Amino acid sequence: MLSTQDRPSALAGVTNVHQVSQITGPKSPNKTAKYEVAGQDLGSMFQADGKTWFVFGDTFGQREKGMTGGGGTEWRSNTMAYTTDTNPADGIHLDGYIVDQQGWAKELISSKKVDEVEMTTIPTYGFEANGAMYLDYMSVKHWGDPGEWETNYAGLAKSTDHGQTWTKLASPRWGGNSNFVQVSVVKVGGDLYFWGVTHGRFGPVKLMKVPEKDVENKSAYRYFSGTDASGAPRWSSDIDDAKVVADGTVGELSVVWNDYLQRWLMTYTDGSGAGALISDSAHPWGPWSTPKTLVSATAVPGLYAPFMLPQYTANGGRTIYFTLSKWGPYNVYWYRADLVKR
Repeated sequence: MLSTQDRPSALAGVTNVHQVSQITGPKSPNKTAKYEVAGQDLGSMFQADGKTWFVFGDTFGQREKGMTGGGGTEWRSNTMAYTTDTNPADGIHLDGYIVDQQGWAKELISSKKVDEVEMTTIPTYGFEANGAMYLDYMSVKHWGDPGEWETNYAGLAKSTDHGQTWTKLASPRWGGNSNFVQVSVVKVGGDLYFWGVTHGRFGPVKLMKVPEKDVENKSAYRYFSGTDASGAPRWSSDIDDAKVVADGTVGELSVVWNDYLQRWLMTYTDGSGAGALISDSAHPWGPWSTPKTLVSATAVPGLYAPFMLPQYTANGGRTIYFTLSKWGPYNVYWYRADLVKR
């Protein structure tokens, strides 16, 4: 968890938290077996081409009855679905997946699928920039203990044909032990902001930005290096200067602007086992408030990856909707919560 030291916050807590619907799986309203999807996780969201895209991690087409956790046959390292559904209140209707010639949800970013070399390639967030679609992904070398894994690097894959095909870019890339292995991406003015954490769920959050037009130019990235005497942010071209903006054991983070609070919101999986947490801040670089429980691990065992999208809110932003993965059934669910303002 983040530091227990109290920090300025507009968020007193959350209430009316509950599951709205199931998004993926043969028994979900989307009946994803028709895309040869029996189990998959993550489900971060971004908007492009007038659609909302749901980006999934390891996807399996067939799973034995009663199987728990990731696994199965017809393994694809990543897949992506899309929707034009703008009403989050009754669940999310998926219009379809990016599919192969068989009609199966297809793998977008290839992987070697060799343990200790490259086990899989997992997208951590997507975004649109300069008329193209991008997926920030991590090359996973080895899955370790729960909440820990080794990565080779993190980088970008690009699509210029509406998500049908993807090319891994040789640059920019970040080292497998860097603090930008998993990211959440938001467009702020003409810049793209990347909140990042390292591999696994045991590190703090750091922040970098780049002009949208230079997203493929590694030398154009700037790393938050603290604030000056007036509180204004400072930015450095050296990744070693990057300062922690939120301390803790953070994994699968998601950052959005919330109109109701007029604050930034961050949700994430807490690596210490508390569940899904939520924090707020007046500025992208913090200070971020003491986190509150969004969904406890006691209420939903095996939960992870609480991802938000600004467009999926109601009541002026007071009600937020988010995806949540459950390890046991190994599928993605749709949740909602009401924010309580101080």
